[in-house]
This record gives sequence, structure tokens and C-alpha cells, in this order.
Amino acid sequence: MSVTDRMEHPAQTVTELRQDTTDDMRLVAEVLRKDSKATAEFVSKYSDWVYSYVRRRVMPQTELAEDLVQEVFVAAWQGLKTYRGDASLRSWLQGIARHKVDDYYRKRLRTSDWPDTDDESVAEPSVIPIYEEQMDQVLLKEKTHRILAGLPEAYCLVLLWRYQEDRSAREMAQLTGKTEKAIERLLARAREHFKRRWNHAGA
Repeated sequence: MSVTDRMEHPAQTVTELRQDTTDDMRLVAEVLRKDSKATAEFVSKYSDWVYSYVRRRVMPQTELAEDLVQEVFVAAWQGLKTYRGDASLRSWLQGIARHKVDDYYRKRLRTSDWPDTDDESVAEPSVIPIYEEQMDQVLLKEKTHRILAGLPEAYCLVLLWRYQEDRSAREMAQLTGKTEKAIERLLARAREHFKRRWNHAGA
């Protein structure tokens, strides 16, 4: 679980967690019985949270959030009968949402135009540590979003997937069908472009 996720989920006592899952099981059972009030409660209770979760993870392409949220809820309806209360319903929905976000990054990276990454002289991540500090500390800040929005799509996607979703180069390679070396070169170029634009951008 990322630092962001841990901040979104403060620790609960065992009693609170059991009560939450009991309530969740009741709600799921009523939704599966096609109870309209329960369905409305389900959507009302979780739609804003799912939207917020997804929106933060596709910034700066926030216009995509609503489509992804719809995909999350469609998948939730289809899989609701498999919910067993082993975790809270919110955690279960978060798993679906993260999977949909991963799908988004995977598909977009597969189809987006990649800038030339054949140059083996690209700097390795270890020589530009300032970038990683900036991504960790100000990922949600306006300046960062502005710079990401101005990068080629492949650079923006790979940086967000790596640092916001905490996916390794190996994982991204496996999910996109690219080689790990290609992903590492793309990340190195993306970091270098971000760093250069950061250093020349105003506050």
C-alpha cells in the first residue's frame, strides 16, 4: 500500500473493522436482492470516494476520471456476489479501482507514441535524485501537474505509473509487453525532461 493509500485509511480497531464488514455484508446482500434503496445507498456512499481516488491517479488527465469510475462500478456490480467480507467494501472497491487505473496506464502506454528511447547514453535514475524527491513531496501540486501535462503522453504516463502507483519497471514491462530495458530508458528520459522543465518553470 502506498503512502497515499495509508493516509486515506487510518488505523481501525478490530471492533470497528468487524462492525464495518458486518454493515457491508448487509448492504451487499440487499443490493443483490435488487433493493433500490440499498443500491442508492451503495452509490451514494462510495461514488465520491471512488471518483476522488481515481481522479488523483490520472492527473493531469482528470477528464478521464468519470469514465474510469463508471468502469469501476460496472466491475463492482458484476463481481458483487463474490464479496465475502474479508475486507471492508471500500478496500474491495479500491482493489477494483486500482486494477482499472493499471488498465488505463497499460493501454495508453501500449498505444501512445514513444519518443526515441534508443539512445543508450540516457542518464540513469541515480544521477537525478532531485526528481524523485520532487515527485514524492509535491506530486499533487499545481506546478507538478502543469509540467506533467506539458510532457509527451508516454513520459507523463510512465512517471505517474512509476511514482504515483508505485509500479516497478519490471511490472510495467510485463503489463505493457515492452522490455524492462525499454521501460527503464523511457523512465530515464521522462525524468530528465521533467527535471529540465521543473528547473526552468516558474512557481
